[in-house]
Amino acid sequence: MNMEQPSVKYNQILNAAIKVFAEQGFHQATISQVAREAGVADGTIYLYFKSKADLLSNFFSYKTRLVFDRFRNAVDQAENARSKLTSLIELHLGEFQRDPNMAVVFQREALLARYLDEESIREITKTYMDLLDEILRQGQQEGTIRNTLPLGLAKRFILGAVNEVINTWLVAGSDGELVDMAGPLVELCFKGIGAGRGE
Repeated sequence: MNMEQPSVKYNQILNAAIKVFAEQGFHQATISQVAREAGVADGTIYLYFKSKADLLSNFFSYKTRLVFDRFRNAVDQAENARSKLTSLIELHLGEFQRDPNMAVVFQREALLARYLDEESIREITKTYMDLLDEILRQGQQEGTIRNTLPLGLAKRFILGAVNEVINTWLVAGSDGELVDMAGPLVELCFKGIGAGRGE
């Protein structure tokens, strides 16, 4: 058997599952629906995934890791804290705009995924928070972010703002350019946490 076949089939099934989960919701979706969407037999699903929950867990652990690798590269290529945050948020919004199904599943199911291994959710959140922590600390060193700012609060503020923009976009039917909100978001962040004179 061609060694690439498992990888191709894995992605084929995973992408089909995300589409079905986005349209039906995780609880309402069935393995049969995923199989039909993927164009495979029901039994083929179980060659790659243990269960419906395993499909969703693999989405978080594999698909999102690919996205976070892009986040890492974008941050590394930028020079200062403001450009790093802009690159991160632009790419975050751009990835979800490009794949609304991923956006729906991530925003809806990640927040409510009590049936998933909590470690997978914690890992995703920690990766993003670590990037924000790095950016904010650089901003403090550059003097563009207050040294007295509680970093934990700032990170939650930024992530919460980004999530709310994505959720609003999804509720509005994915209307408009989501990535266009990156600039205003960064400006809002820096005007809210930027160092003032004398600080």
